[in-house]
Amino acid sequence: MRGSQSPSKLKRAFCAAGVGTVLLTASAPATLAALNTAQIVASAVSPSCISWRVSGICYWLFCGFHGCTVRTSVKVTHFIPEAVVSTYNSQGGNPWREMSMVSQASGGLESSITGALSGVSAGGGNNELKTPGQRKTNLHFKYSDAIGHPATSIIGGSIPGYSCRSAAMPFVPYFLSTLDSLAWRTGMPESLYPEALVPGQREIGSQAGSNMWGNVYPRSGFVTQVDDDKAGAVVAQRVADIITRSGQPHVYQPLIGQRSEGYWPPGSVQENTGTRNHKWQRLSPQLSQSCAVFPDGDHPPAADANAAFALWQPYSCCQRRGQRFLYSTDF
Repeated sequence: MRGSQSPSKLKRAFCAAGVGTVLLTASAPATLAALNTAQIVASAVSPSCISWRVSGICYWLFCGFHGCTVRTSVKVTHFIPEAVVSTYNSQGGNPWREMSMVSQASGGLESSITGALSGVSAGGGNNELKTPGQRKTNLHFKYSDAIGHPATSIIGGSIPGYSCRSAAMPFVPYFLSTLDSLAWRTGMPESLYPEALVPGQREIGSQAGSNMWGNVYPRSGFVTQVDDDKAGAVVAQRVADIITRSGQPHVYQPLIGQRSEGYWPPGSVQENTGTRNHKWQRLSPQLSQSCAVFPDGDHPPAADANAAFALWQPYSCCQRRGQRFLYSTDF
């Protein structure tokens, strides 16, 4: 099943999963996870992450009874928190407390799929390996969810004319790895893509810079990485790569804005491009008030190896001042 096929049915299924699990978690124990919705919303009030600025001027054609004139409006650019991407080792391990049962609610489908796949384990975690040179590596498997950020509508569109509306919807599941088990556990067909076979393509960091964290392709839950924190970051990058594109060989709901007059949503997430199209805010195990892109240095992993990251993306927009958008100039 692909993201571009049967979008209305897929959207209804994902929305139903989100609403159902929100109701289900109302009676869940408070000890399930350490991160809650209130903390996530509060963390979004971060000037360094929002990075609001005046970026240009928009020109509009306004026509009335006395003829036509050209009016202008300010063009602004800022980042909006789009989704909370969580990575964890076992079903129900999402560190976002209110969403920690999403994987459990959708885990029945995964059980049936993994049961039909010979030799594929239904669990997560990591396996320590030894290379011929006795260098230790670790093969990790991570579940992952991408759920609409609870503050996306608060930061996006809150001030008409001076903030842009977000394409994301709060609490809507855009990706649940338990619903994407076939591709998430086998890496097929992406293991055969050039991006997965050619060294140096689609990698987070670089060997030359001595900060290579891992490869984006194949976009599955398996990562070979000694550092568990970096393994979780690589998986989060893969999920963001999937949901910000259409027609990918995964089960997901695309998170893509539609460009219109005076409104410029972000493009697809791409690694190693600076903050041009995205940046990350660490939420768990330690909540950060700033944003960065991967690789972003060394961070201690959580004791339970679970992590959560907020995906921020840049939007540009301007207030409508006429019937026809003419053009814009950028500073």
